[in-house]
Amino acid sequence: MTLDLSGLAVALATPFTPSGEVDLPAFRKLARHVVAGGADFLVPLGSTGEAATIVDAERDAIISACLEEAGGRPVVVGTGHNATRQAAAMTKRAQALGAQGALVVTPYYNKPTPDGLVAHYAAVAEAAPGLPIVAYNVPGRTGLNVTPPVLARLWENPQVVAVKESSGNLAQIAEIVRLLPRGKVLLSGDDNLAVASIAVGASGLISVLGNALPRETAAMVAAARRGDRAGALRLHQQLLPLMDALFLESNPIPLKAALRMLGLCGEGLRLPLVPAVAATRTRLAEALCLSTEGTFPGVI
Repeated sequence: MTLDLSGLAVALATPFTPSGEVDLPAFRKLARHVVAGGADFLVPLGSTGEAATIVDAERDAIISACLEEAGGRPVVVGTGHNATRQAAAMTKRAQALGAQGALVVTPYYNKPTPDGLVAHYAAVAEAAPGLPIVAYNVPGRTGLNVTPPVLARLWENPQVVAVKESSGNLAQIAEIVRLLPRGKVLLSGDDNLAVASIAVGASGLISVLGNALPRETAAMVAAARRGDRAGALRLHQQLLPLMDALFLESNPIPLKAALRMLGLCGEGLRLPLVPAVAATRTRLAEALCLSTEGTFPGVI
């Protein structure tokens, strides 16, 4: 059950064809781009991958394609759902297909109590014995914040080995790290807090930005992890305009527009998400120029 979850992970987008089907060739291209850029592991079917609108047959194809393109890197599949039985079934299936881990978001909408949350993760772990689980705390999407005392209870489950922390609260991140049991890790879930999170003890980043600029994002994370404060800060400041632009609208709306600009895939989304507005596109193009230090040629 040992799994190295340090460094850069990329939460992969899911490209769609103009007719709305999953574009597997484009997904493979994006995965190869991310691997070539230096990602340490891949995370398909998370929020960035529009997992909430992906059906089971599509999930299987995406997971299999990701495993094939990962080049031996671990694949941690998003298997979260607000129905525990569904999350358990998706986690079991991901394990059967060969995934090395599962990213399991806290149940959204239901707003479970701490006891319910502990029971949820226990049921998911039981469905996939031995599979490492990354708990995903993203209060902005779920309406539920996993506080350090509640997370301490989740750590009692040996399969819960990491947390993707997207609360946006650096004080909470620091407190979680302070209380981390041996063998457990915290991963930043926010590109713009990655350097700060690593400075207080995070082991890495699960990134949206890394879809577009994996090499630069990997360099930033590596600099932060080796204690190169000046190098990490320089890269953070270089990439910050694009980090900000990627969240002008709900993720992955701006990301899809940026990926089209970079020639990596189309910008199709599934309803209820719709394409980026003109103002967002303008900001993205400007940010890509700044974040690539002028090498971005403009909108493709």
